[in-house]
Amino acid sequence: MTRILLFLATNAAVLVLISIVFQVLGLEGVLAENGVDLNLQALLVLSAVIGFGGSFISLAMSKFLAKRSMGVQVITEPRNGSERWLLDTVRRQAEAAGIGMPDVGVFNSPQPNAFATGMRRHSALVAVSSGLLQHMQADEVEAVLGHEVAHIANGDMVTMGLLQGVVNTFVIFLSRVVGHVVDRVVFKTERGYGPAYFITTIVAQIFLSILASTIVMWFSRRREFRADEGGANLASRQKMIAALRALQRGNPQEELPGEFAAFGISGHFAHGLKRLFLSHPPLEERIAALEALR
Repeated sequence: MTRILLFLATNAAVLVLISIVFQVLGLEGVLAENGVDLNLQALLVLSAVIGFGGSFISLAMSKFLAKRSMGVQVITEPRNGSERWLLDTVRRQAEAAGIGMPDVGVFNSPQPNAFATGMRRHSALVAVSSGLLQHMQADEVEAVLGHEVAHIANGDMVTMGLLQGVVNTFVIFLSRVVGHVVDRVVFKTERGYGPAYFITTIVAQIFLSILASTIVMWFSRRREFRADEGGANLASRQKMIAALRALQRGNPQEELPGEFAAFGISGHFAHGLKRLFLSHPPLEERIAALEALR
């Protein structure tokens, strides 16, 4: 909760600072002189409400959506030794990481993968694929679980949600400013909104969303290194390296669907500009970072 309040306070301060900059530079006056009747402060607040609202709703529903869309079967009473071991391992790691015991579940997928999600550190979900349990050894699975528990302990789901809210805010804000300027200055629309406003806003929002996603994915890749280090602390460095090498030896990884892609243990690979849009760094880089730890 402290993390959320501090982040919201910081971003509220950013919005206030931007409003002050608008006043000092007289941007609203410049727009008015060119026939753009736009209240920048009101638009900024509205953009923040929409941007953060969607992000928080998605975060609040993440556990429910994971169980429904991924078919995660939460283990309430272990039916066999494997499920009992999963619960005991996550419980031990959660205690070591200082978080509440998360729900633990299994989803049906031949690809070795796992993810963590949830709005609160003390009420999260850790899910592993059936393929992970079938193709990886117990020590490797232990390290993967440690990686996901580290995500929860680091507050990565909340931080990612808040970061997405920030970039959503500025994408919505800037795309509408561009739409207003084009509609009023270029096409000289005097009342209401002409077609140019809607077309330009949509095009600008798509372009800005693509740029914003590179920022979100950059942060996602950074936090994967931190989660690997956390998994190494909770299991061991050698077990974490072994788990990543096991993923490296397997078939090309497929990302989890939708918003859960950023929270999986691994994602697909790409080179060149496509790398900017990857939620996970290459496995060889993650292994090298762990080997360099002292």
